[in-house]
Amino acid sequence: MDDKIEVVRREALDAIAAAQSMDELQQVRIQYLGKKGSIQALMGVMKSLSKEEKPAFGQKVNLCKQEVTDAVAQRQKQLEAKELAARLVDEKIDITLPGDNITTGSMHPLFMIQQQLEDLFIGMGYKVAEGPELEQDHYNFELANIPKDHPARDMQDTFYVDPNTLLRTHTTAMQMRELEKARGETPIKLICPGKVYRRDDDDATHSHQFMQCEGLVVGENVTLADLKGTLEFMANRMFGEGRTIRFRPSYFPFTEPSVEVDVSCPFCNGKGCSVCKGSGWIEILGAGMVHPHVLEMNGFDSEKCSGFAFGVGLERVAMLKYGIDDIRNFYTNDLRFLKNFDRFD
Repeated sequence: MDDKIEVVRREALDAIAAAQSMDELQQVRIQYLGKKGSIQALMGVMKSLSKEEKPAFGQKVNLCKQEVTDAVAQRQKQLEAKELAARLVDEKIDITLPGDNITTGSMHPLFMIQQQLEDLFIGMGYKVAEGPELEQDHYNFELANIPKDHPARDMQDTFYVDPNTLLRTHTTAMQMRELEKARGETPIKLICPGKVYRRDDDDATHSHQFMQCEGLVVGENVTLADLKGTLEFMANRMFGEGRTIRFRPSYFPFTEPSVEVDVSCPFCNGKGCSVCKGSGWIEILGAGMVHPHVLEMNGFDSEKCSGFAFGVGLERVAMLKYGIDDIRNFYTNDLRFLKNFDRFD
């Protein structure tokens, strides 16, 4: 009987030593230590032994079982260490290698200009108004005092969807919506930044799509002097301290009187250079006092209140401020161009 125990012990230890994976070791454990395994089968032999032989035989079987159990545990540790080492090799990360070059984005120059204007006017108590790009003729033209026969209504200038619907040609339409919403209540102080669309041939200085930011103030005793002070403050903030502005007579259907606004050239301080074409001045926007008829159409008493309005092209400001010579650069999504503005973030 002792020889039989030794044979099982030897076979079990050899099988454990030969196991090269956790799965193989598990099969060996079941084969020898399971309920139907070889060592358990040895316990069944005890039924044929005498009372005197049973204790000694049972003790030897238990010792064999314990030795095999310990051998399994020891081999399990070895295999786990081996598998861990293999995983570490497979999953090794060489931290001395250079990392991936992650390309980061930057603000679009037009968004930067819009944000600067919004911050500037919000600081002066203005609100930022929004409106639809697909606009109604009523707001884009009628309430802005643009009669039916005005050239701006011509199909060469405007993208019409149908006779009463169009892509807005100016953000004045947003001002008209705000005036209508106010129902004659003052004061009103707002700016309206957004995209506008006009039928135009794209070149270095023209685009069928561009961005405007218009401002509107309506209240009692609002004067042309208030307009000039506001625009001079804006010019100094956008183009640097020391800027002066000048008004030149002009015409817009929704303002009377109307003016073109020039700012002293920030590149030569008014001495004359290639940017200002030797004049010392750069045209930046149009403005004027809100036409009394516009106020009346929107429910305001033009005898008691007045207002001023102005409109500036964001591309115009960005081109002057950042030295950009082609308006098409804003819309071509060229990363080489956009990366130039990382330093302005």
